[in-house]
Amino acid sequence: MNTTDYEHGVVPADQRKGWWSIAAVWIAIGIDLSGAFLGIELAAGMDFGAAMLATFVGSTLLGLMAMACAYVGAVSGLSTAMISRVVFGRIGGAVLAIALSLSLLGWFAVQAGFFGSNAQIAFGELTGLDLPVWIFTLVGGTLMALTALWGYRSISKLSSLAVPALLVLLLLGVIVGFATQGTDGLSTPVDVVFTFGGAVSLVMAIFILGVVTAPDMARWAKTPRQAMAAGFVGFFFGNSIIVVVALVLARVMGETELMTIFFLLGLGGAAVIVLILAQWTTNTSNIYSAALSFASVDGRLNRRVLTVIGGVVGILIAVLGAADGFIPFISAIGIVIAPFGGVYVAAFVVDHRAGRFTPAEQERAVHPLAIAAWAIGIFVALAATHPADGLGLGLFDLTTIPALDGLLAGFVAYLVLGLVARRVRSDAAAPAPAEREPDEVAS
Repeated sequence: MNTTDYEHGVVPADQRKGWWSIAAVWIAIGIDLSGAFLGIELAAGMDFGAAMLATFVGSTLLGLMAMACAYVGAVSGLSTAMISRVVFGRIGGAVLAIALSLSLLGWFAVQAGFFGSNAQIAFGELTGLDLPVWIFTLVGGTLMALTALWGYRSISKLSSLAVPALLVLLLLGVIVGFATQGTDGLSTPVDVVFTFGGAVSLVMAIFILGVVTAPDMARWAKTPRQAMAAGFVGFFFGNSIIVVVALVLARVMGETELMTIFFLLGLGGAAVIVLILAQWTTNTSNIYSAALSFASVDGRLNRRVLTVIGGVVGILIAVLGAADGFIPFISAIGIVIAPFGGVYVAAFVVDHRAGRFTPAEQERAVHPLAIAAWAIGIFVALAATHPADGLGLGLFDLTTIPALDGLLAGFVAYLVLGLVARRVRSDAAAPAPAEREPDEVAS
């Protein structure tokens, strides 16, 4: 059995997969308890119509962004971390790979914490026993890390089982909720906590790491077109489904825990199995991409060993209560990581046709233009985020969606800086005009 995931090179053509295999992975990753938690938060902090619109706008933008990032991964055949080395250089890429790994590791810990709290509720409902949350967090995190050891192939197989079951359960939950409770709860007024742009940014932020690390999966696509199709379908539906269902059910049922809602609907047993699958696929992908990123720092590092180490660290962080900082954490991810996606897509646009977007580019230690563009994107996202919506300064509004502002700022900054640098190099390389002889001047 082939167990390599080509973490230090390009995925061979004969190992590439069809678009649905990849889309199913992303849909399964997107349907998770963090999306459910955000849906419940939006249900309590926005009018229903505005919350639904924010969800669809955010998911559409994610899908479009995923198409661009997936295209880069499919054409280059490289992982996100290897792309960061091409774009930022050996040292710059290593720094960014570590930043990505730490973000993914933190996300793994948050998700494991969500799993633990919901599994505890389910276990208590089924058995009447009240065990500590950390036990469920430990068991769930261990299962997720073990699956990630086997790489993309095991994630794909798990997703093919989980996605149909997830879709059936969520649809059935909405139908039973409307049948038993009606729709009056949808129009119940609430105190508005989130701005529309801030809500869109949070919707994007819960899956922005997935978009930016889309090359990790997209490099397995047979063609760039299939990677783009998988990107839009996977991220639009994967991100929106669980948020919408949680938003609707929280309003209809008047509850704030998804597992409790399904038990009230009489679907508790099925929900236990299906939501465990959902969280399993999501967090397996997080620890997988975290290990890939760390492995890119040095060719001697082994992805599977790093998966074990990352799993242990992530579980410890989860047990200590990482899920309690959910909103600030996803806000920080949107601010810091989204601009990176804009920078590497711009670098691909500028450098691919010139033949410079290859692993050989890692020979340069640092690419200062890429680092400067990333810093500009981070500043714009931080300045455009209102404190009420997460971490931010609230200095100005651009699109009113800070994560998108940061990504676009990083993209534009790299294009502009690249054009300026190219003009400077061109002027420096141009030969000086020849001096004319004195008699030529006189004539």
